[in-house]
Amino acid sequence: MRNFRFFRQYFLFLTIALLASVAFAKDNVGIVFVSELPREAQTTLMLIKQGGPFPYEKDGVVFGNYESRLPKQKRGYYHEYTVKTPRARNRGARRIIAGGIPAQSGEYYYTDDHYESFRRIRE
Repeated sequence: MRNFRFFRQYFLFLTIALLASVAFAKDNVGIVFVSELPREAQTTLMLIKQGGPFPYEKDGVVFGNYESRLPKQKRGYYHEYTVKTPRARNRGARRIIAGGIPAQSGEYYYTDDHYESFRRIRE
């Protein structure tokens, strides 16, 4: 009986720890320095800071953050920009997401796997 109680408490503890780590991971993004970004991403970031012109029609549209992989903000806070992918026939998977007023905010995130993961861009 004692062992059962111990395992039940241990299982409960592990479940709570797992749920807490998943909740924390949603707002936990990595970091990438500008110098570590692909050349095309550095160019896109420069265009964002200049306010354009942008090569893709959808550049600057609102990014919904529906999966909550970035810190929670009101709808319309984030905007997405395409990072050119060499030899890709479409827009590819690479994007920069800008928070706030894109040209001024300094809040930029890079994804190279079509929004599955993000890294905050540091100057």
